[in-house]
Amino acid sequence: MVAMETSENSLQSSRFFDLVAWLGRLAVSLIVPICTFLVMWRGFIFLRDGAAPKLVMALVAIIWGVGGVAILFVVSNWLVERLSVRWRSYLLPFVFVGPGLAILTWYLFLPTVRTLYYGFFNRTSTKFVGFNNFIFALTDKAMLESFRNNLLWLIVGTSLSVIFGLLIAILADRSKFEKIAKSLIFLPQAISFVGAGVIWRFIYYYRPPGEEQIGLLNAIVVALGGEPLAWLTLRPWNTFFLIAIMVWLQTGFAMIILSAALKGVPEELLEAARIDGATEIQIFFGIIIPYIQGTIITVSTTILIATLKIFDIVFVMTNGLYGTEVMASQQYKQMFKYQDFGRGSAVAIILLITVIPVMFYNLRQFREREAF
Repeated sequence: MVAMETSENSLQSSRFFDLVAWLGRLAVSLIVPICTFLVMWRGFIFLRDGAAPKLVMALVAIIWGVGGVAILFVVSNWLVERLSVRWRSYLLPFVFVGPGLAILTWYLFLPTVRTLYYGFFNRTSTKFVGFNNFIFALTDKAMLESFRNNLLWLIVGTSLSVIFGLLIAILADRSKFEKIAKSLIFLPQAISFVGAGVIWRFIYYYRPPGEEQIGLLNAIVVALGGEPLAWLTLRPWNTFFLIAIMVWLQTGFAMIILSAALKGVPEELLEAARIDGATEIQIFFGIIIPYIQGTIITVSTTILIATLKIFDIVFVMTNGLYGTEVMASQQYKQMFKYQDFGRGSAVAIILLITVIPVMFYNLRQFREREAF
């Protein structure tokens, strides 16, 4: 009986400790983010109302923002380190995870919920209209055109980026100019989508026949005896001309990742296949592709997510005219050009829903490959 009572008391003590530990974790995870936001807010008020020179304001922003948060973390860590080992193991992770979760909640989760809420209201967010905005987004002619174009971007843009990236990776790995070639192919990654759009706008630039062609493509066509073309107005080919810019940008990313995966293929495996009489094509499709299949999927889904959100290139090149609308450009126009916050929010939610499955699949692939 005494042993049973002792065991029950120990169980109750353990439960009490777990409850207190949970409350402690909750308090720490809330106190640190709250203190962080208070410090950042006071700094923001000071910078907003101050009339000091910009250089001084920038220095204050760095010291107040980065330094203040760093001090908070150092102090919180020092306080937790003073506790026992058991309490420390419970509380320490939340000192660092708490602010991250708070920031994600404030800047990602809450805006998403708010956007979903506005999607059920009219253009001025004053009257509940149910699913009308979502029905519009799924039935309107311009929206259906944007869905079709997004599908083309997904299939053609992603496929060509991965295929060209893989081919260039294989060819570059066998060249003595590997580093130079890879650097040149990867160079477009350093350019923003807007910058790439401006560059390619000059490539596709059109002037009427008889005038000097400053667009590279039309200059070549005229030099060969042809007539200049307004490339960006040729339906439906203009969408493919825009997709070419995305391929130009993403091929370097695919090449670098796939090149690293190719270097991980065991040379002994390839030599054994050659000894058995396999051709290079058979080795490529029978050994190399299956071996790096996980990397190919990861690269493809990463580019897929970027393609689903494509906006910059279309906005800079055509502003969605001539049948080149995509979902993101439609969302921008509904929200800011037509001032219809309900429809704009509905399109944004649909775009988010299309991205989420690909994102989760990508994360699962990373987790299976022990990337985390």
